Amino acid sequence: MSAPNHGRLQASIDATPSGLDTYLVTSFGEPFGSNGFGNRMKKWCREAGLPEECTAHGLRKAGATIAAENGATEHPLMAMFGWASARQAAVYTRKANRARLAADAMHLLIPRRPQGGS
Repeated sequence: MSAPNHGRLQASIDATPSGLDTYLVTSFGEPFGSNGFGNRMKKWCREAGLPEECTAHGLRKAGATIAAENGATEHPLMAMFGWASARQAAVYTRKANRARLAADAMHLLIPRRPQGGS
């Protein structure tokens, strides 16, 4: 299965010399496998002096969080991240919905002034 690329990502891919449908490739010019990419990403993050939690998985989680906070629902998240079940997507939508609902309801903590009266 393949998903469309974001316009900025597609522009980066189009500008790469590899001619592949990916812009991060191994030293042999081949696409990374999932484990190989994760290990290489971790190495790049360590070399850059980033914290331990900066990993490929962390970036994926950040993307899902941002999309959910921007209004993505479970099925779009499933399509974007390749999840077969809504269960994983629900982790992100529940948290985003909770924050949105809390922000929308904060005014309810202020007592209403009585109407009319003297």
